[in-house]
Amino acid sequence: MSTDDSVVVEEDRLPNFYNYLHRHKEMQVTLIIKGSGTLIAGNYTQPFEPGNIYIMGANQPHIFKSDPSHFANNKKDNAHAVHIFFDHDRILKNLLHLQEMEHIKKFLDRTHSGLQVIDTKLQAQLAPLVMKVSAGSGFERLINFFQLLQYFSKDVKEWKSLSTGFSKYSFTDSEGIRMNDIYQYTMDHYNENITLKQIAAVAHITPHAFCKYFKKHTRKTYMAFLNEIRINEACKKIINGEFTSIAGIAYAMGFNSAINFNRVFKKTTGLSPSEYIRSFKTK
Repeated sequence: MSTDDSVVVEEDRLPNFYNYLHRHKEMQVTLIIKGSGTLIAGNYTQPFEPGNIYIMGANQPHIFKSDPSHFANNKKDNAHAVHIFFDHDRILKNLLHLQEMEHIKKFLDRTHSGLQVIDTKLQAQLAPLVMKVSAGSGFERLINFFQLLQYFSKDVKEWKSLSTGFSKYSFTDSEGIRMNDIYQYTMDHYNENITLKQIAAVAHITPHAFCKYFKKHTRKTYMAFLNEIRINEACKKIINGEFTSIAGIAYAMGFNSAINFNRVFKKTTGLSPSEYIRSFKTK
């Protein structure tokens, strides 16, 4: 990021979110204003939607993958988000040693694996603060940014960690390209019968080498990752009312049986599909 400012803001209004796995030395705060899809952060996957606020750790590989419907209508503002970038080490060196910054320093030390604000009411309260940082410039932006961090560190009591226990990111640039190809293919073909031979060919290695490679970089099997993507998509369809039956969702997501779908769904979400549907209707 070529700027001398300590805090840099990008506001995207695009047909789709930036569609490649990437990382950067700056930490990142992201507010999703419009658009939905799948977030991959490190080895963690989940759906994202408008109102969500995320913090990405420095050098944490991530991708916001737009829903396929965005590609279909190709409107220029399908994806609208505000991203705030800041160099933790640079700010730490110059300001965070001050006693007044102790709460903020402790908070930032927790963000290496990424965090999400999970309280929807707090999301609504925080969104104007993010936009205030975006609207300012120079010293005003810096002050507004520290006010946002102060709110994060003192007023937000519950955060969701974007980590499944593996927070060491060891991708080289070439490995990042290969992992991006794997992720892209999976998210484009998750509802098909993806064989180990097919996905290994995408990575340009043998099936045996692929299994070891994927497990090394994600601490999970490829099938576990594929099932997470499938369940994320199933949850979106349930929320949007795009289903006629549980069995229908199961086969549409690429599962070979409703029984297997139910088992994987409960393992992933903690609820059976029918319990998830009742829970969503109650909310």
